[in-house]
Formats: sequence, structure tokens, C-alpha cells
Amino acid sequence: MMLSPQLHKILAVAFFLLPLCVQGKLAGFLPSFPFKPFFGGRSNSAEEQQIPDLTALAGNEHGDPIHQLEYRISRLEGVLRLNKMITESGGKIFATNGKKADFDGTVEKCKEAGGSIATPKSPGENDAILYFVKYFNTYAYLGIKQSLIPGRFQLLNGAQLSYTNWYSNEPSGKGEEECVEMYTDGTWNDKKCNKNHLIVCQF
Repeated sequence: MMLSPQLHKILAVAFFLLPLCVQGKLAGFLPSFPFKPFFGGRSNSAEEQQIPDLTALAGNEHGDPIHQLEYRISRLEGVLRLNKMITESGGKIFATNGKKADFDGTVEKCKEAGGSIATPKSPGENDAILYFVKYFNTYAYLGIKQSLIPGRFQLLNGAQLSYTNWYSNEPSGKGEEECVEMYTDGTWNDKKCNKNHLIVCQF
């Protein structure tokens, strides 16, 4: 079954947010998917990741499996927007599960979900991340880190920054603050990497 890149993104986002659904935080809002355990076998653990059983869509009376899946995913996307779990900008989908982690933990959680830590490359993308930061009234790490030159920052892949939104007189860590956090006004600050901040990923 061939899915468009956009559908792949939405599915990755959905799997990232499913633990919230299992815990009942979005109960009653999500479209009804047939679920099966991600790791196989039966489990009573609410924390275990789950994925939709796509084979159950095969004989659906409303059309072929791909059209039915697209329909359900479009509903899911709308619900996630309504519940302030996803935003979109620049062809990227940004998502949060409402949890916090240090910088390395955020990078790992986003990677496990099939995405990467949120990295704004334009004012629009910065605003998409700010949406979560304001809603949860907390800071979030960005996918930016200090380079080998103290006080200089770059993307995690080593590329130079093409867009910045530093708070006045920042960065000011003089080489001792290697990570970058977003304030609740959307501006950036260099910070040590061991604080727990809101996990925001991009897909």
C-alpha cells in the first residue's frame, strides 16, 4: 500500500501521540481505529505503544483501504489540531506529547517517533513551535547546538543557521551553555542541556 509523504508524516505524529490516547487524555475525541499491540502479543500495559491494524480496513464498505485510511487520517489530523497537539508550517508538521525531557532525551524521543527535534528555519516555523510553548506555558529545546567555537551555534547536522531569533544580548553563555531554548515570547536563549523542557518534534 503506497501512502503519500504527508500521510506518512501524520501517521508518525499519531504514533508519537498515541500514549496520550491510551492514557485517556484524548478519549472520546479520536476517530475509531482498530488497534493491535506494536510489539506483538497481548499486553495490559497502558504505556505500550500501539499501531492501527490496517488489515482491518481491507474489506471496508466505504471504499478501498487507501481511501479509507486517508479519510481516517484526515479526521485524526483535525482532532490533533483541535486538541492543540500539532501545528504546521513550511511543509513540516510540529507535534508535542506534552511531556518534558532534557535535550538528549528530547532528541531521542523525537527520533524514536520518526521525526527530529523541532528546528525553526523561518519566522513561520518559529511561530508553530511557539504555539506549544505558549499553550503549555513552558520552554522548549530547539535542534540547535553550540559549535566547536564557543558562543557560535549551528544546526545539529553542522550546517550554519539561516534564521535566528535570539533574545536581546543572547547568546551570552560564553561557551558554558551549549543548547538553545525557546522562551514563551518566541525568542531564543542559550542554556545548559540538562534542564527538562517541553518535547516538541518535527516531521
